Amino acid sequence: MKKGILALVVLACALTIAGPALAEDAAQDQKAETKTLRKEIVKLKYVRAQDVKDVLYTFLSPDGRIQFNSNMPTVLAVSDTPENIEKILAAIREIDIKPADVLFTVQLILGSEADATTDAELQSDPVIKELRKLLRFKGYTILDATLVRTVNRENATVKFGPKAEFEFALRPDVAGDSKAPVIKTEVRLRRIEQLGFSADKPITNVATLIESTLNIKSGDRTVVGVSKLDGGDKGLILIISAKIVD
Repeated sequence: MKKGILALVVLACALTIAGPALAEDAAQDQKAETKTLRKEIVKLKYVRAQDVKDVLYTFLSPDGRIQFNSNMPTVLAVSDTPENIEKILAAIREIDIKPADVLFTVQLILGSEADATTDAELQSDPVIKELRKLLRFKGYTILDATLVRTVNRENATVKFGPKAEFEFALRPDVAGDSKAPVIKTEVRLRRIEQLGFSADKPITNVATLIESTLNIKSGDRTVVGVSKLDGGDKGLILIISAKIVD
């Protein structure tokens, strides 16, 4: 009995002595683990922190952190283990790339069922030849043509026409691989008529003539749509081509 009591006393003393040492060792281990965290400040070039945070969160450990401020939308502060930081930086290099530049050539053609006059440059145009098979128009003349350049997923709007009475708007979305990209393009053509003035402010009538979404391969040319003019024997034909440029 005395031997058992003596053993318990010895064990208690040993724990009393070892306790602080064990706590100190645990604190040192925790401190050492904290020291292994790596911190980086990343300046994004083409994307915003808000847009990429959800992807980057998938690479974080429980101790990792990603911070950003809405007042500095292109700056990220990341903290995590060195291995995870390397994964995050690699992901940023894949995501933070220059968006594609897309150059559109836009033609606005006037088709007529009564007048067979056709502009010389349209006589041998392959697109017009196809339209002759599909539409009742006998003559085709160019009302206006313009170039529109914009970056991927950005809106672009131009006014054109003989009296700048047409508003053309588009938004490209490039998809697919770099060898065979497809440009999904939202297109809208509106006619804006000035009806007069009221209290020195213009009165306008806005009519949407053509609105469509189409897929274009880089370098291709296609008809977006056809719109009758005031129910008469004439119509507007919108033709565009798209090309990804460096």
